Amino acid sequence: MTLRVGLTGGVASGKSTVAAMLAELGAVVVDADLLAREAVAPGSEGLAEVVAQFGPEVLLPSGELDRPALASVVFASEPRRRELEAIIHPRVRDLAAEVEAGAPPDAVVVHDIPLLVETGQAHGFDAVVVVDVPVETQLRRMVELRGMAAEEAQARIAAQATRVQRRAAATYLIENTGDLEHLRARVQDVFASLQRGQAR
Repeated sequence: MTLRVGLTGGVASGKSTVAAMLAELGAVVVDADLLAREAVAPGSEGLAEVVAQFGPEVLLPSGELDRPALASVVFASEPRRRELEAIIHPRVRDLAAEVEAGAPPDAVVVHDIPLLVETGQAHGFDAVVVVDVPVETQLRRMVELRGMAAEEAQARIAAQATRVQRRAAATYLIENTGDLEHLRARVQDVFASLQRGQAR
């Protein structure tokens, strides 16, 4: 029987690294960010709806979505962010269901969802894995590694659930404050536990 796992974490927590490690261990990873891009690909209904809602200024000359332009709008306004989520999230869920339907029957299927807690999806999974780091670590990574302005980084963090809210949703907590080998060892432990849970 398929075990459905939700994976989440704040921006710059290392969630994508954990997802890659889980995939290496044999999990089927469903990446919500990739599916969100697919949902607004050129020529898609999703992109047409985004343009209708936010205007042609969120399009690049190539016809693709101008992500930085859209981000500057939605991260500055919660109502506008909700409008975007109402377009994207249902499409992502439909695409994710298609990927999961194609997984082997005994697979550990990990849904990598940045806004899992914010969108109230935690209860829909057999287990929830939360990757966690202090806010100061998030800020430092976003500014130093991603080149963001501190104000933009703070706005991104403020737009997400708090650490307390995410940790409260966790079946398994992965604290990503050590080196890569510590992280890999913890991910291996969690995956082994998930497999045992599936066996029960």
